[in-house]
Amino acid sequence: MSTTLETELLAGLARVAAHHPLPRVRALHLPPLDAPNDTARDRGEFCALELEDGALGLAYVLLDDTLARLHAETPGLGLAGSDPLVLARAAVGGQGLVRTLGLAAINALSRHVFDRAGYVPPRSTDSIGQVDPQPGERIGMVGYFRPLAKRIAEVGARLVVLELDAALVGEHPDCTVTLDPAALGSCPKVLCTASTLINGSLERMLKAASSARHFALIGPGAGCLPDALFAHGVTLMGGNWIADGPAFVDALRRGEGWSGHGWKFAIERGHYPGLDALLA
Repeated sequence: MSTTLETELLAGLARVAAHHPLPRVRALHLPPLDAPNDTARDRGEFCALELEDGALGLAYVLLDDTLARLHAETPGLGLAGSDPLVLARAAVGGQGLVRTLGLAAINALSRHVFDRAGYVPPRSTDSIGQVDPQPGERIGMVGYFRPLAKRIAEVGARLVVLELDAALVGEHPDCTVTLDPAALGSCPKVLCTASTLINGSLERMLKAASSARHFALIGPGAGCLPDALFAHGVTLMGGNWIADGPAFVDALRRGEGWSGHGWKFAIERGHYPGLDALLA
């Protein structure tokens, strides 16, 4: 399903294409199907679309059978030399493999814009979207990040987690889990997984949390131009900045941890220069 937010994301990239020629796709890099499933959470969860200028865009691949389909179908897709903007446009209204490739293209083109403008986002000061939880404060979380939930609960904040898995619903030592997005309405701060970009639920989450003064979208898949996100209520976008592209790609393709080849960034709405400045 297409959304207003997604349409605006594409409109921003169309402005970029009108401003200067875009690099073509060099390759799609996939983790192995049998990547180890251990404490290194970045193993096997993301693909990377690489452009001819070296820009890389990540997208989550563990939704349904996406990774298996990418391995089976990528050789016949003719991605090398293709127009990444065409892939990006297909994400709007697309599903499965098409949407995954489209979001990877959106993120790769966004990194291209950042690099061309010489923009390097600030490093993140923590792993919890800078929500700064306080004792007794009600914090919303979209997606159950157990290590992060523990950190928030340790300071005495009350955590409400919105999940898709009905088996998790109920009271837990560090949080309350619910299936109802309306629960976000009473949370002044919300921490949201970037996987909502893949499943198309982000705009719905933002509407449910419209009263939140802090809405952090975090995860390796958060790498797009944030202008549209900020216009719709996101106040911070936190993702992974890849510093050594070749080493990153090698680790990803081997199914090894790749977080050491970059660092986590956090772009705050009030400190982001905006697309106009990036294209100036």
